[in-house]
Amino acid sequence: MTPVYETLLFETDSRGVVTITLNRPDKRNALSAAMIRDLTDVAGRLGPETGARAVVLAGSGAVFCAGGDLGWMQDQIAAVRAVRMAAARDLARMFNVWNRLPLPVIGRLHGGAYGGGVGLACICDTAIGTSDLRLGLTETRLGLIPATIGPYVVARMGEGAARQIFLSSRIFDALEAVRLGILSKTCEPADLDAAIAEAVEPYLHVAPHAVASAKALVRSLGPKIDDAVIEDTIRRLADTWEGEEAAHGIARFLSKEPPRWA
Repeated sequence: MTPVYETLLFETDSRGVVTITLNRPDKRNALSAAMIRDLTDVAGRLGPETGARAVVLAGSGAVFCAGGDLGWMQDQIAAVRAVRMAAARDLARMFNVWNRLPLPVIGRLHGGAYGGGVGLACICDTAIGTSDLRLGLTETRLGLIPATIGPYVVARMGEGAARQIFLSSRIFDALEAVRLGILSKTCEPADLDAAIAEAVEPYLHVAPHAVASAKALVRSLGPKIDDAVIEDTIRRLADTWEGEEAAHGIARFLSKEPPRWA
């Protein structure tokens, strides 16, 4: 039975290529509590034993993913610490489940990818973006930090490159995203479907369980992202939500006024 989700579209074709589409276009596919739950659930359902060969992660509407839902972040600022920690743990679990998914994941990025959207790109094995794509880790503009996505972004681009974009919150383009290692390649918007099809094709000719084992091997040889690292990011995110800067930054953003540090 094909699963049905509140915030995602799920499609699979006769080759075993599964397309998961973030489907909150009116909210620019921002990561709400419901979307976090849906993404965690769908990743848990996917594996070579299901007949799936590859996963394409896409977004509907104008942008791939605008990052964290601001209403969701407001809720965390207003909540007690135990609730904040639980919400941060849900977010961290979602990224970790996707990072460990025993299938090749191809990101289909267009329009914009900010905050958690960059995190989603970095848990893809291959990510392709359109030439007009704009990206940014904009958390420090709001008085926040890119905590739970941090291990995956740093694993993708290295500490030196991460410092360039974690601290400044600056927006950068698709060509720089290729240089940073977030994207594998960029293409014109009209060519995106063809580029995704080209990226998927090799995975239809390799042994599915060997692919899963190879992916696990690469993860074991890369930067350590274990329970201790993940728990530390959860604590850091909860700490930041408790800070005065986050409350001020998000309130000013929602009121369309500049924060005092701008």
